[in-house]
Amino acid sequence: MVAIHHRFTDVDGHRIFYREAGPADAPTVVLLHGYPTSSHMFRALIPRLAEHYHVVAPDHLGFGLSDAPGVDEFDYTFDALARITAGVLSNLGVTRYAIYVQDYGAPIGWRLALADPGAITAIVSQNGNAYEEGFVESFWTDVWAWGHQQDERTESAVRFALSREAIRWQYLHGVPDPTLVDPGTWEHDVALVSRPGNDLVQLRLFRDYSTNRPLYPRLQQYFRDSQVPLLAVWGENDEIFGPAGAKAFATDLPDARIALLDGGHFLLESALDEVSALILDFLGTTLAR
Repeated sequence: MVAIHHRFTDVDGHRIFYREAGPADAPTVVLLHGYPTSSHMFRALIPRLAEHYHVVAPDHLGFGLSDAPGVDEFDYTFDALARITAGVLSNLGVTRYAIYVQDYGAPIGWRLALADPGAITAIVSQNGNAYEEGFVESFWTDVWAWGHQQDERTESAVRFALSREAIRWQYLHGVPDPTLVDPGTWEHDVALVSRPGNDLVQLRLFRDYSTNRPLYPRLQQYFRDSQVPLLAVWGENDEIFGPAGAKAFATDLPDARIALLDGGHFLLESALDEVSALILDFLGTTLAR
């Protein structure tokens, strides 16, 4: 049985929680979670990866078991979350690593890659967007409106994303057999998002999401220049980031592996065996070079 360690580290005065497993001298894989979850989303994947790799899965500031200072104490932006993540890796002495990015983990991971391209050995994107083609318009209209103008109407629209109904939908939509998804997943997230003041943290990040789109040209240039090995394993029924977002990676990375699976946004909850097999095959080939 693989031992998974549950640890904290201090970054700029903030206590950041992370899960760590696997041989310290093995290649490192950093798992970056999305909204509204935490490293909890990787609880079943970590043991499989840790048989072969050193795995690090932090909770972003404001999420999971990491500190969640109020918006009057910390300026929540994706730039800031990326700096915190870089601090975690620096504290652990991790200088070369593969990344697994999903949802919010993608813009955080993209910033790490742009800041230090040589650090990234490989990328696994699981419904982690990097192209305009990936945005499903029906979902993102309210987010773009909130980013453009903050008022009572636009706030009301995005606040729905904080509700139990919306978080449950994120886990269940597009899943062929919803009974495979443990209800504890969304209840875990609802409890943390419902902490006093965390609603304002999430609203601040919803507002800042618009800053990710202008990064895409630089990111795509990085893909073209580096030809970084990439696996896009995607729930093809995702109504947040559609399958066109997975296929778009091939535009700049002709050798990218693209796998569309019958599932939704949180693919690990319903297709763990398929996803982990694809990742292990990809990393086994790529990191052995």
